[in-house]
Amino acid sequence: MRFPALYHYFRTPLPYAQTLALQERIHQLQLLHRKTSSHKDILLLLHHRPVYTSGRRQTEESVQDERTRLTNIGADFVTTARGGELTFHGPGQIVGYPLIDLSRSSPPISVRDYVCRVQKALELHLLEAHAIKHAPSDHTGVFVDKNTKIASIGVQVRHRLTTHGFAMNITREPIRWFDQVVACGLADVKAGSVETVKGKEVDIHAEIPGLVVRFGRMLEREFQPMNLTEEGEIGEAIAAAEEDALAIGDWAKAPHLQQHNP
Repeated sequence: MRFPALYHYFRTPLPYAQTLALQERIHQLQLLHRKTSSHKDILLLLHHRPVYTSGRRQTEESVQDERTRLTNIGADFVTTARGGELTFHGPGQIVGYPLIDLSRSSPPISVRDYVCRVQKALELHLLEAHAIKHAPSDHTGVFVDKNTKIASIGVQVRHRLTTHGFAMNITREPIRWFDQVVACGLADVKAGSVETVKGKEVDIHAEIPGLVVRFGRMLEREFQPMNLTEEGEIGEAIAAAEEDALAIGDWAKAPHLQQHNP
């Protein structure tokens, strides 16, 4: 059986806090509509304004000093309930938030299997779109060698509905931000990107169609573009988030960070 599955791509970088609120709103609506089996699986694809996020393994006290330091170089800092530890999201990186009902598959998809499928979708995209082979690793995420990570995964599952998701570095831009922290608690790992592996510029917007297809293949869904005017409260919430991002305007180019990384 084919379940309704839609995706929306935001071309304007979104503030993290507003996007977190958007995920929560969609999660609530999916729970409500599940009572009548009318809910749809949704994939949000986007870019964030520069932000560092901590995971549920970390306490506010443990990240307080980092919060101060990192906001001083021009990024936001947000504490989240996803899995994993400190990481970065920002321009030059594709972030995916799959809002999926894992109970729809037969048999239902386990949380571990879901994370594996997300990882395989990213690995497949890198291989088919860019001829980039992943390197095996004991850590979650996609590595191009044992010390270079190109994509991260951190999910949350409540009531069999997923939130949060994945982030894949496309341009070189995220690397200078990652260099400011020990991302995901891995001191011997550095960030890589599609551009650094290929040695040439990549159009980040051109990644979206192929990524959607490969993600759908691994999740056994066929994602179609969302028409916001036809999706009721969910469409309205997404449109409002997009309007808010446009109203804020472009993000500052973080002069403090450039001073730290000449």
